Amino acid sequence: MGAGADADRSSLGISVAISSLDRPDALSRCLRSIIDGSALPGEIVVVDQSRDGRAGAVVDEVRGAVPITYVLDAGRGLGRSQNLAVAHTRHDHVAVLDDDCVAHRDWIATIGRTLGEVDVVAGRVLPLGPDVPGLYAVASRTSSVRRTFVQKALPWEVGSGNNFAFVRAWYEHVRGCDERLGPGSDGRGAVDLDLFYRLVRAGARVRYEPDAVVFHERKPRRERLERRIPYGYGMGACCTLWLRDGDWGGLRVLAAWVRLRASLFARATARRRWLSAYEEALVLAGTLLGIAYGLRTRSPASAPARRYGS
Repeated sequence: MGAGADADRSSLGISVAISSLDRPDALSRCLRSIIDGSALPGEIVVVDQSRDGRAGAVVDEVRGAVPITYVLDAGRGLGRSQNLAVAHTRHDHVAVLDDDCVAHRDWIATIGRTLGEVDVVAGRVLPLGPDVPGLYAVASRTSSVRRTFVQKALPWEVGSGNNFAFVRAWYEHVRGCDERLGPGSDGRGAVDLDLFYRLVRAGARVRYEPDAVVFHERKPRRERLERRIPYGYGMGACCTLWLRDGDWGGLRVLAAWVRLRASLFARATARRRWLSAYEEALVLAGTLLGIAYGLRTRSPASAPARRYGS
């Protein structure tokens, strides 16, 4: 896109935070989708936990239209990476996107408009590209129904961690991501659901906005199956951690979660959809393992730098 086209687009006071790990080609595609949008963010912050410098080279290739901050992090974990990214942002509104996602051209414009009305926005996640044999949609969120959430909302109904945005003050108010959770940590998953739960419980105005769309890369069946146990593990872990903190809402959420997954397992079994039944069995097994992790892990008070700002 030429300089004249860039001049015709507005730059909004939004920081985009991207966590990256060993996917330089996907990161390049992700960054270009943002830069080619109908509106530009004020900046992009990329935190890279890779063991080589390929992502840094990708960032250098797309510098120009938008200021980009590149942070090479020797640590590991999505919660840590997102906290670090937010700490490097300079705008009051922050949008989060995974490196294997592609933003719709109106993604930034929609977030900018919606964050003027609420404190937290989550949006649709659709499969990227055409249906290809051997590749499967992962972590999709396809509902086109706009919703506003109140304090007793179930966190998996709110949104997905690869497409959300927030007013920075609210992120700081709940102390950001719990670094004991999420991919790359011992908690393995649910860092996004834990964050959504704490934001809603704290009184943030949260909206699911179907017009805020990103497209998520399809994955091989093996990778889809590999995510099932961590998905349940993280949910069991965060519910148990809430209970240990004296939040009895964790018991209500855990019960609802187990009922949901058991119902999906029973339905798949009744219809002889054995792969789906197997996936739900993995999620339930992961939930039990996650509860055990939540019971034995240290609290943030005894484990330094576990949450944003600690």
